[in-house]
Amino acid sequence: MPKASFSRTIEEINKKIRAGKAVVVTAEQMGEIVKKSGPEKAAKEVDVVTTGTFSPMCSSGAFINFGHSKPTTKASKVWLNGVPAYAGLAAVDIYIGATEPTEDDPLNRVHPGQFKYGGGHVIQDLVAGKKVELLATAYGTDCYPNREIKKKVTISDLPYAMLFNPRNAYQNYNCAVNLTNKTIYTYMGVLKPHAGNANFATAGQLSPLLNDPYYRAIGLGTRIFIGGAKGHVVGPGTQHNPRAARGPNGVPLSPAGTIMVMGDMKAMDPRWVAGVSMLGYGCSLAVGIGIPIPVLDADMARFTGVTDEEIFTQIIDYGGDYPKGQAHSLGKVSYAELKSGSIRFNGSDVPTVPVSSYVRALEIANILKGWIERGEFLLTQPVEGLPSVERAE
Repeated sequence: MPKASFSRTIEEINKKIRAGKAVVVTAEQMGEIVKKSGPEKAAKEVDVVTTGTFSPMCSSGAFINFGHSKPTTKASKVWLNGVPAYAGLAAVDIYIGATEPTEDDPLNRVHPGQFKYGGGHVIQDLVAGKKVELLATAYGTDCYPNREIKKKVTISDLPYAMLFNPRNAYQNYNCAVNLTNKTIYTYMGVLKPHAGNANFATAGQLSPLLNDPYYRAIGLGTRIFIGGAKGHVVGPGTQHNPRAARGPNGVPLSPAGTIMVMGDMKAMDPRWVAGVSMLGYGCSLAVGIGIPIPVLDADMARFTGVTDEEIFTQIIDYGGDYPKGQAHSLGKVSYAELKSGSIRFNGSDVPTVPVSSYVRALEIANILKGWIERGEFLLTQPVEGLPSVERAE
């Protein structure tokens, strides 16, 4: 009979973590291990691979309960440091979105369409323990008679503050250029005319979903690093697209999977949830996310051993095609090329600009590695997997 290939379970890995015997490496290290030893041997040598990403993630925000007043209030409109929050939930429950700007932003008065401060900055200020001005107005009812609240609050004053992001940690993303005659301002940064620069937005070989291309380990309930704290994957993100075309090793060639995530803001660090103001585009929130990938078998070793040379993305014109909603590929480029500082495009050397931070992503992967090695972080078996597709190979 043929010898069965090596495999293990998440619970078997957790036993090793509890005993302090688990072998944990970052995704950057795993690429070298698989290249040197091959996936079969690497699967037997390594138990967990840690990943990381730190980048502006616009589809982010927070559910907050700001506590009952005396007399009681059913808020209908709420502002935090002048940033509108959504109050159509319950008496004192609100949701603040990362991209919502202040209504009277001084930068917008000088340069229409540009904003200095928004929901992402409010979230960072709260996590940092700063005082935030809360203003709530109400229409008044018999059981909620108060019509206005105005007070300064810190995160310790809030009964509940949960970062809840509908779409984070994209599995691959576009390389953005601008083929028009003028500079444009986008969520991918400033793009110079005539393909004067090419911007990209993931951590490549460190990025969580690129190390689990078919979502075998990441799903509903997966425990993660988020914002410097422990959180969870809630489910697929709002633009989850597992059917995107894939290359070798299952790696998507364009934006594909995404995750919806949550974590307790009271346990977070402002270093890993940072408000962002993007010139000419608006506000966002840079979020740090790290996910441990269990090496269940040789396939998982191969997936987590993916390198920047093997990960390709599409070049898209954000000046013409993207705004029309009919973006088409102008070519493929690897993350190794993008991270080299320039790519060859249309016969010219075009400088590349990362929107995300690889240095911070690696720091997250190493923090998560330390948590696991010290037995402070166990892996979780997903309650349900993310929508996926069957492997073609």
